[in-house]
Amino acid sequence: MLQVEHLTKIYEGGTLALNDVSFEVPDGQFLVIIGLSGSGKSTLLRCINRLVEPTKGRVIWNGIDITAASPEELRYIRRRIGMIFQQFNLVKRSRVITNVLAGRLGYTNPAWSLINHFSRSDMELAWQNLKRVGIADQAYKRADELSGGQQQRVGIARALMQNPELMLVDEPVSALDPATSHSIMRYLEELNQKEGVTMLCSLHFLSLARAYADRIIALKDGMMVFDGLPTEIDDARFREIYGEDAEQVEIK
Repeated sequence: MLQVEHLTKIYEGGTLALNDVSFEVPDGQFLVIIGLSGSGKSTLLRCINRLVEPTKGRVIWNGIDITAASPEELRYIRRRIGMIFQQFNLVKRSRVITNVLAGRLGYTNPAWSLINHFSRSDMELAWQNLKRVGIADQAYKRADELSGGQQQRVGIARALMQNPELMLVDEPVSALDPATSHSIMRYLEELNQKEGVTMLCSLHFLSLARAYADRIIALKDGMMVFDGLPTEIDDARFREIYGEDAEQVEIK
């Protein structure tokens, strides 16, 4: 169980990114977070694993207060929380296999990791995860030689190296075409349904949220304005979340 309690984030300069956000996510749920750019979606995800430090509030996961964890405790907590980024966050000059192995850094002796020395079991796991996302044949290419969809698959394989129980997924398909977007979302759906990985995924498009979410929360100006089933977002709710002039765009 993930519990977010009265989470608030104020950046330097006074920008209020999150305003008293509270919700719970049971284990195994696929939760999608929607809202306009700047609504607080990315900040929320990053506050959960403390890539961004919350100003107020608490994040509790399986009874552990992440917001109160020491740096050493946080290192262990992050081992089981995978993160997938909008801009992939790969080391572009490094090989694909090296980027995937970076997902084991939390489990590896720091001295060995500096020279990219990984165990045989880690290497085997990396190959398994590359095969799983369908790009094992790209393992020795540089990351920047791959298409956007392939790079996002590398990001998924890297996150899988952590054997995550919880996955934080920040706008994973915003730079991808519709067919590739569905391909990436299906990988996440499979992880959720077959392995029980809890998913928190931010998305722009309501059509994708409806297709893959068990539940949707919506943010507007840092505040939570909706929490419910995908089917409960009618035209009036859509305009409340996205604005009166917004039009629904389908990703087919």
